[in-house]
Amino acid sequence: MTTQALVSEIQKKRSFLCIGLDVDVTKIPTHLLELEDPIFEFNKAIIDATHHLCVAYKPNIAFYEAYGLKGWTALQKTINYLNINHPEIFTIADAKRGDIGNTSSMYAKAFFEDLAFDSVTVAPYMGKDSIEPFLEFTEKHTIMLALTSNTGAFDFQTLTANGQPLYQSVLETSKEWKNAQNLMYVVGATKASYFAEIRNIVPDSFLLVPGVGAQGGSLEEVCKYGMNVQIGLLVNSSRGIIYASSGRDFAIKAAENAQVLQLEMAGLMPKDP
Repeated sequence: MTTQALVSEIQKKRSFLCIGLDVDVTKIPTHLLELEDPIFEFNKAIIDATHHLCVAYKPNIAFYEAYGLKGWTALQKTINYLNINHPEIFTIADAKRGDIGNTSSMYAKAFFEDLAFDSVTVAPYMGKDSIEPFLEFTEKHTIMLALTSNTGAFDFQTLTANGQPLYQSVLETSKEWKNAQNLMYVVGATKASYFAEIRNIVPDSFLLVPGVGAQGGSLEEVCKYGMNVQIGLLVNSSRGIIYASSGRDFAIKAAENAQVLQLEMAGLMPKDP
């Protein structure tokens, strides 16, 4: 999926909502546990109810790996369902991979070729030779951790290095890597005050923004400092949408919560000329 196609979808739906498919079988409605593949059936119901309200889905890979082969099969069925039925949706493998050389190449093949995701999240701690193997897939997007929403982000990411915060050095350096135009960046909504500085470094890049809702981030603040002329944001919500209800109405309630966010986003987007 090209960046322009993603921008067009955002404008069409008046939404830059990304829904996190982080499926914990202890939290899904119990009637689904009677089915052969409860994880996939849960995801399918959520997708069917919300696809018109969002522009992206982001399965967190750990929630599938934890269930072994069954979990991985459910992930594969989920991405296949999306790619066949909703090819306009941007898909994100939230894997946070980070290794070097051939290992990164294999990670990239797993998510871009085998599973056919549009993008994957990566950790840049090991430098460019851990990221460039992903960037070799020029028709895909690589979403690099920049400034995350967790409390521990301050342990390293904001430390001064070469006269500037480390996360800023990471952003500056990444712009020089091969095919860097295909980079997007993770910036937590709980760090909204940093968005203006980040936009000075990567004014045109898309930012994947977790932390709105359950983690306390403000959508209005994120948009105030992080939105660019192409919107340039994918704001993620997971628990606040997919676990809106534990009953048989779970998909309906998920859509209701998603619509609340979509309408708020529409109100924060520039009006059409």
